[in-house]
Amino acid sequence: MKPMRRGWLIVGTLVAALALVVGSFALAHELRTARAPTHIAIKATPIDSFDTRDASKTRFGQLEFRGGLALTSAFKAFGGVSAIHLRPDGAHFLSVTDNGSWLTGRIVYRGGRPAGIADAEMAPVLGSDGKPLAARHWFDTESLTRGNDGRFYVGIERVNRIVRFDLSHGGLRAHGKPIPVPADFKTFTYNKSLECLAAPPKGAPLAGGLIAVTEESLDAAGNLRSYVLAGKRVTRFTVKRSHAFDVSDCTVLPRGDLLVLERRYSPLSGVAVRIRRLHLADIKQGAVIDGPVIFEADLADQIDNMEGIAVSRNAEGETIITLVSDDNFAAIERNLLLQF
Repeated sequence: MKPMRRGWLIVGTLVAALALVVGSFALAHELRTARAPTHIAIKATPIDSFDTRDASKTRFGQLEFRGGLALTSAFKAFGGVSAIHLRPDGAHFLSVTDNGSWLTGRIVYRGGRPAGIADAEMAPVLGSDGKPLAARHWFDTESLTRGNDGRFYVGIERVNRIVRFDLSHGGLRAHGKPIPVPADFKTFTYNKSLECLAAPPKGAPLAGGLIAVTEESLDAAGNLRSYVLAGKRVTRFTVKRSHAFDVSDCTVLPRGDLLVLERRYSPLSGVAVRIRRLHLADIKQGAVIDGPVIFEADLADQIDNMEGIAVSRNAEGETIITLVSDDNFAAIERNLLLQF
């Protein structure tokens, strides 16, 4: 493809800004949430190259692009995918949307590249009373992780709560149970809180704990307020914030490092995304942790509002990173699934 001209960058920036407005307007007037468990059809359009200027380029930082999909569906509640978890097979997934819905399915592969989505189903995320969380305005479900106990934990922005689900009993009809959180969760910046939840695996530092990194709730030094929740024991630390990037999700590598997905938007530079690699062993009470950027992309690449990250291994033993985007239920944004 031809190189992206500056004019197109400006247009893309304006489109991104308009999308934020449109998404907020839509949210205020209509909450597009699944009302009952429903099997849905998802159309997947392959993305064969990540760099729009050079289709032959596959290396981006420390990552190698494997393929991607642009996803659409006629089902009204589809969209707004904000977090994803992959099973060990690297195909079956569980995700949440930021309107309080579950989305499950299976990634279909051809030649090691994602080619489609099968067996998709959406359902409302239910509270302890069996009613949808969205009915009590707990709809801003932004983060998701599977704990070492086999249960899933969902972080909810705006209300700053974490809800635990045992999907082994009831599947998508399982009732969530809020877990205790520190009182200072109430002081998070509005709509800038629980975008990142991660559970270190057995044998890794902090195993058994639940890591929470806020999107843009800052301490006095301008760094991202972060926590490790381990029963009644709470470890408070911060993640160094730089270059105006905010956190949108995180996950843990098989060997124990924390990958933090970050995004940035400004009228001048447009939309950008990056991934930082942090050492779990550096997390201690009062610590400020930082790590190298292993991946970065902007509007010249196939990105959108990237909000979810997951890690799996393929049959060859390679580590696969999956990213998903939240389209804000706006026609000018896309639901993407990208793999590296």
